[in-house]
Amino acid sequence: MKFGYIGIDYKHADQDIRDRVSFTDNQKIDFLQKAGKAGIEQCFVLSTCNRSEVYFFAPEEMAQPLGVIRTLYEEMFPGVDFSEYLKQREEMDAISYLFRVTAGLESMVLGEDQILGQVRDAFELSRTVGSTGKELNRVVQDAVTCAKKIKTKLRISERPLSVSYVGIRQLQETFGIAGKKALVVGSGHTATLALRYLYEYGASHVTVCSRTFSHAGNLLHEFPTLTIIPFEKRYEAMKECELVVSATASPHHIIREKDIQLLHPTAILDLASPRDVETAIGRNPQALLINLDSLNEIVETNRKQREELVQKGQRMIEEAIGETREWLATTDVDETIASLQQRCTEIVEDSYAYLNRKLDLSTRDQKIVKKILKASLKRLIREPILELKQTESKEQQEQYKKVLQDLFQFDTEIRE
Repeated sequence: MKFGYIGIDYKHADQDIRDRVSFTDNQKIDFLQKAGKAGIEQCFVLSTCNRSEVYFFAPEEMAQPLGVIRTLYEEMFPGVDFSEYLKQREEMDAISYLFRVTAGLESMVLGEDQILGQVRDAFELSRTVGSTGKELNRVVQDAVTCAKKIKTKLRISERPLSVSYVGIRQLQETFGIAGKKALVVGSGHTATLALRYLYEYGASHVTVCSRTFSHAGNLLHEFPTLTIIPFEKRYEAMKECELVVSATASPHHIIREKDIQLLHPTAILDLASPRDVETAIGRNPQALLINLDSLNEIVETNRKQREELVQKGQRMIEEAIGETREWLATTDVDETIASLQQRCTEIVEDSYAYLNRKLDLSTRDQKIVKKILKASLKRLIREPILELKQTESKEQQEQYKKVLQDLFQFDTEIRE
């Protein structure tokens, strides 16, 4: 069996192209069925916002399995010039890539955890429709097991790279969030992320103010308990809140020292660039000011730590792939080994039957003779089997299989 991969990912295709070739579940099933009819009976489709990929095992005798998959892609998504975007890998290079994808080492955010569940879900769909086999089952299971080990041991995803998340974590660690009232200034993407994290950390009540009142109102769909106030009321709201997060696109300061009145200790997180909050406010004894300067240092440190951990993850993958390679090499010669063992069993039975007819053996002697015959022939074939299993060269494996077939006069088919 030959393993291969072909697909599109965020490194080689922009979001527009990825959206056009994203598989629905029905399209996945249709693709798997067509692949099966074309002779590729083991495959699964991994389709996320960042990738649309097919992993498969094809029979050794199939001349161009990657070409078959490419044709199916073109039929499934007409009008896309796949020559520019489709990338492909074969054999151990493809298996290594699957391991890295499953572990999050090929993700846009290095080490992210979501991809592991996406791989498992994609494989389960394929197994449900009957498009897997023992080889694909083993490779995917090994990839998932390795990814879990990397996740547990290295904890790459616990070093956040989102400035919003890092900022909220700094608020949590230095000031505390649970049970406190918060004000978010702004209603764009960064402000929305900050809102999610504030709720995640248990803020008791959150108020939003934005220059675009209608834009802020859209946030109520996701955060129905929000209080929304006009932008001009921000200083009044700050008097009531213990946490302030500012994330606007303003070209100038929108929270000034001369206008602010802090009646109690207040933590202020400035996620804007250019800054929303005057740095002089940081000298106010009632204020704890956190801005992008300190946060970017943390993000950069986390990024370097993630890259170091990714290198460790790659080494763990290389070790795991070694075991997978050995197993796959064994499956390629399973039929030959089974035929060889079956031939030896036939010889034992024939020899035992002859000796039993010629000699007056007791029941005990019969058991001993049969046991010795089995052990002797097992010893005879032990070395050829070990050599066959340990040979990585497929060409040499085929040569050995042919020699054994000729010497022992058996077919490669396993006889019942």
